[in-house]
Amino acid sequence: MIGADARPALAQGAAAAAEPRRGPETGLPLPRYVSLKTSEGRARRGPGQTHRIDWLFTHRNMPLRVTAEFENWRRIEDMEGQGGWMHHSLLSGVRTVLIVDEVVTMHTQPQSNAPEVAHLQVGVVARVLRCEPDWCRLGVNGHRGWVERAALWGIEPHEFLD
Repeated sequence: MIGADARPALAQGAAAAAEPRRGPETGLPLPRYVSLKTSEGRARRGPGQTHRIDWLFTHRNMPLRVTAEFENWRRIEDMEGQGGWMHHSLLSGVRTVLIVDEVVTMHTQPQSNAPEVAHLQVGVVARVLRCEPDWCRLGVNGHRGWVERAALWGIEPHEFLD
């Protein structure tokens, strides 16, 4: 049986668990998504220039997930969980997503029966313009349209962007 004095502490603990973890350097939520600002980014084994390079990312605007922060370094990973520590100057807050289904149809409206704008293949990187519960509006190669959220990597299920 829980005494009356323990209830407020339990409530505070539950509230803290519901809040997202924050990065010690930026105060931004962890994990969060960013994109590769340059056409080449080295992911190192640890946070510093002296650490060995484990991965070389070579696709500008590739979405990456930040899982930790240490000074000017961010621990990042790609869709497959590969990554390491990357200097923050190589990362951008511009939100992009990766198409993960073989072929995805982009529509004029967030409805599967809306007219088609384009077909996007697996591996295409697109800029996120807006996200609703089941659909995201994307921009890629001069095309803009809506794609079902389930076909994307680079946005959390509960996340809405306007």
